[in-house]
Amino acid sequence: MLYPELFKQLESVRWDMENDIPWASFEAKHLSDEQATTIKMNAITEWAALPATEMFLRDNRGDSDFSAFMSIWFFEEQKHSLVLMEYLRRFRPDLVPTEEELHNVRFEFDPAPALETLMLHFCGEIRLNHWYRRASEWHTEPVIKAIYGRLSQDEARHGGAYLKYMKRAIQTCGIEAKSAFAKVGVLMASARRTAQALHPTNLHVNKALFPRDTVQSRLPNPEWLEHWLDKQIDFDATWETKVVDRILHNMSLLLERSFGTVQELNKYRKELAREMGLAPDVPALAKPV
Repeated sequence: MLYPELFKQLESVRWDMENDIPWASFEAKHLSDEQATTIKMNAITEWAALPATEMFLRDNRGDSDFSAFMSIWFFEEQKHSLVLMEYLRRFRPDLVPTEEELHNVRFEFDPAPALETLMLHFCGEIRLNHWYRRASEWHTEPVIKAIYGRLSQDEARHGGAYLKYMKRAIQTCGIEAKSAFAKVGVLMASARRTAQALHPTNLHVNKALFPRDTVQSRLPNPEWLEHWLDKQIDFDATWETKVVDRILHNMSLLLERSFGTVQELNKYRKELAREMGLAPDVPALAKPV
């Protein structure tokens, strides 16, 4: 089981919201209305760890080890939402999300293949780590800069934990796991070819609720994410390349084969598909808004 050791590792580096956040360093003149509004949106988005956890537990009923790990992931992701709300409560109480706004992003996700979902969220952690690093640089108020720094480090650790479960899946499921990871890796490393951000919170996950079947579509401002990325934190091609490089680097380690480009990973995916007797085309796992 991986859960006991992961618990120890993450427990040893867990930060305390009261003592490790420099609340006394707040500088009101460095927090604009625009910046404060983005913090509210991030707080609501992080709250979506609740339906994601419900999905993971439902779709991994046969894996008690991974399900137990969800207790850590869920706690730390909800803590991200809570610390952002605490920041607003202290310094911009008019922008604290309402319970209704939080509850709006709690909806049932359609069942999906567990291996593909695992890879999807692994890539999502990598992307969020880079988004929050960039957000920390964009913000000018010291306390929120420190908070985003903490959050980005947590997301990187979560990605590392998911990677351990992916390695275990290859040991137990072999080529099936490799194929699932390669397929989703190609999709998630191809974000530069799409007009929308590729992240779990921006993908269609409940056909019955379309078009309000993504986390982002259920925010107070559904257009917020793209504006935040493109116009505010300026998540440009240079930063996107960093995300893609990290995905390819980890895929190279995981699959024990060097992938310098998405095309090389896609070639490998097709090889696996042929070996499994499947069609080589990438099926649409989920499409961005």
